[in-house]
Amino acid sequence: MRMIVPLVVAALLASTAAQAQAGLKNEDDINAGLLIVAVAEKINRACDTIGVRVFTARGYVNDLKDIARERGYSEPEIRSYLNNKKNKAEMRERRNAYYKSRGASNLDHASLCKLGHGEIKKNSQIGVLLKAK
Repeated sequence: MRMIVPLVVAALLASTAAQAQAGLKNEDDINAGLLIVAVAEKINRACDTIGVRVFTARGYVNDLKDIARERGYSEPEIRSYLNNKKNKAEMRERRNAYYKSRGASNLDHASLCKLGHGEIKKNSQIGVLLKAK
């Protein structure tokens, strides 16, 4: 009997995590925000003339987490969703599609710099997370 209880608890936790994964995947506004962060983060890494506004970016991510928590997702569920390898791969695909739609490429640092400086100039949500050095 002792072995059954932990197995049942583990099965319930796995089921809850899977439901949270499916639920968070359908939160369009949260995922749109995560895309903004992914775009800005890659531009920051690729472009020497652009930096990230650390506190602004951290605050933006925390706001997204707050929205998720307000919708009933727990911190472990949110963390699991953000750290899931499949979700990360899908977000990279969305990020790269965003770059392509703007005439840039994740493999072309110059194009990412141009895009980043344009986002900063437009004061878009991506641009707000970035700063020219």
